[in-house]
Order: sequence, then structure tokens, then C-alpha cells
Amino acid sequence: MRTDLYQGHDYYLLDDLLTEEHKLIRETAREWVKKEVSPIIEEAAEKCEFPRHLLPGLGEIGAFGPYIPAEYGGPGLDQVSYGILMQELERCDSGLRSTASVQSSLVMYPIWRYGSEEQKHKYLPKLATGEMMGCFGLTEPDHGSNPGGMTTNFKEDGDHVILNGAKMWISNAPFADIAVVWAKNEEGRIKGIVVERGMEGFSTPTMHGKWSLRASDTGELIFDNVRVPKANILPGRDGLGAPLSCLDSARYGIAWGAIGAALDCYDTALRYAKERIQFDRPIGQFQLQQKKLAEMITEITKAQLLTFRLGQLRDQGKATSAQISMAKRNNVDMALTVARDARQMLGGMGITGEYPIMRHMMNLESVVTYEGTHDIHLLITGLDVTGLNAFV
Repeated sequence: MRTDLYQGHDYYLLDDLLTEEHKLIRETAREWVKKEVSPIIEEAAEKCEFPRHLLPGLGEIGAFGPYIPAEYGGPGLDQVSYGILMQELERCDSGLRSTASVQSSLVMYPIWRYGSEEQKHKYLPKLATGEMMGCFGLTEPDHGSNPGGMTTNFKEDGDHVILNGAKMWISNAPFADIAVVWAKNEEGRIKGIVVERGMEGFSTPTMHGKWSLRASDTGELIFDNVRVPKANILPGRDGLGAPLSCLDSARYGIAWGAIGAALDCYDTALRYAKERIQFDRPIGQFQLQQKKLAEMITEITKAQLLTFRLGQLRDQGKATSAQISMAKRNNVDMALTVARDARQMLGGMGITGEYPIMRHMMNLESVVTYEGTHDIHLLITGLDVTGLNAFV
């Protein structure tokens, strides 16, 4: 069982920009991760199992809906706090962060922003504690980067609607109590609808054979004439912009989380470089190894500055979708590069479960794809700076 020795790296003294509350939130999350998750995460990844016993603990540290107001059972924290929490979770494992990110940004966020008061009071308090878990149904087998082409649909039937279709690559699906599903009505308009486990015709088969995010549960959502009360439709907003706004929140969390994965890889490589002796001296004394470490901490620091500023903009209500896309794309790409360089520094030991690097590498191969691929986010930035749409 590996001992988690991580302490943190702050090359540009960013802690000076954090409040005491931010630091307390970080330390609380870090200590919980070290005690409860780090000792078991390698085994969970090897077994391809999500450790569900961690869910109440995630609720206790405020990782579920950190920015949800207290009147709905949330901690009522700011966006920087949300980012800090996601960074600490992904510093341990991307799958752990995914579980919290989906619950927060893709389930609680749309209910909070677009749900009725009745829906907010019914679902949000239980989601905040982890007593109830949720998932988000947007991606379909034939519609990923083009979610507007979805075929999942519902038709009215008195006080209910009849939902048909399927969603794929859904984190938390195998154990979720509810699913926030995006589907087209009879006019072709996209709406959000809360589907509850136990509704006849609703199933969530687990997806197997993953080599990435192995400590996260992924599944499908199948709707076969599912009868859902109209009261479960989110009334606040419809159209594709509604689910995309949820993805903005999730991508923001990913931008912070990817830094956590990079920091863990850097921390591991730095420690190893000081301890590993070759040619009668630590490998950290060799120029090529110092080059790798210097480039890692430089890119991590740039990402930290980019993302902290994005958090400020989110708190001020000024952050644009394009700015979030830039941070998500940059930071995940950075984390992948750091992980690969760190793996090389550890040589053969880098592919073993004794160190976390290979697990981070495999996880990040999913993170670079989901919630907007690397190339799609590049084109979002291109559209933003030119005003010319490359998607048509």
C-alpha cells in the first residue's frame, strides 16, 4: 500500500492570492484524500471498481455541489473553492474527480439553474450529501461532438411523457438514483428531464473493458417507453444552450482537476529523481532530467495562473464559454505531457502500480476526449478569435 507523501507545489506563490477559507478547504480535502482514497486507489483501478463507500465522505468535504446555496443543502462556496476541490480529488485520481464533477456540474447545476423550486428542494439536499447520486445523459452512440443531432425523444401522454432513446459513456450511470436527460420533444426542442431509477423501461447497463478511468463507473442509459411525470421536466430553460451551460461548469472543474493530476506526476518524478542513483549520483543531477522537471513545473505554473484567473472571472460572472474551453484544452494537454515525461523519468518503475503515473496517463486519455475533445475546443477558440464558424 503506497504512502501518499504529496505536499503541494506553488512556484509562483499563488497561495498569497487565496483566502484562508480556500486554504482550509484545500487542506481538508487533501487530508481526506490521503487518508481515505490514496491507500485504496491502485487496487480499485486494478479491479476496475469505483469505491462507492467514499460517497458520503465526498459529501462531507463539500465536493458535491460546492457552489449550491445553503438553502438547497449546498455549502454555498465560490467558484475558486470548487476548482480547488476538483484539483485535490484529481490529484489522486481523475475518476474520483469525475464522480464529483458529474454530480456537481451536470446533475446539481442544471436542477439548481433550471429546475422548479419543488425540484430543487426534492433533489439538491440529498445530492449534496451523497445520499442520492445522479448522472447526466447527453452523449449518444451516434452523437458525441454533435449533441444537437440527438435522437432521444419524448412524446406527451396526459400528465406524463413517454421517453425513448439511449445515452452512452455516462459516468455514474450504473449506480445513479436519478439521471438528468436531454431529449427532444415533438417539436424537436431539447429539454432536460429528471428520470428516476425504478421507472419502468429505464435501465443503466455497465460498460466494461475500459483501460482508462478504471476507478470510475461508466454505463449507458436505455429508455424503452419510460413513462415520466411532466413535473420532472426542467422548466427554466430549453434548447442546446441548456446542457452546454452545464458542460461549461464541468469543463471549468476539469481545468482545475487536470492540474492536480499533473502535480501528482511532477511530485512523484521530482522525489524519484532525488532518490534514484545511477552512475554514482541521483538522476536529478543530470541535465536532461532537470530539463524535464523544469519544463513540468513551468507548464504547471502557467496552467495554475490561467485557471485561477478563470475562477475569478467565473465568480464575477464574466467567464465566457470560449475561455473555459481554452483552459480545459490547455490544462489537459499539459497534464498529459507532464505525465508522459514523468513516466520516462521513472523508467520501468513508471509503468507499475507502485507509482501513480501510468494510472494518471491512462485516465487523462479519457479526460482529453470527454466533455469536448482537444480538437473541438481548439476550434471553439478559433471561432472566438476569428468570428468564422469552422463547424459548418
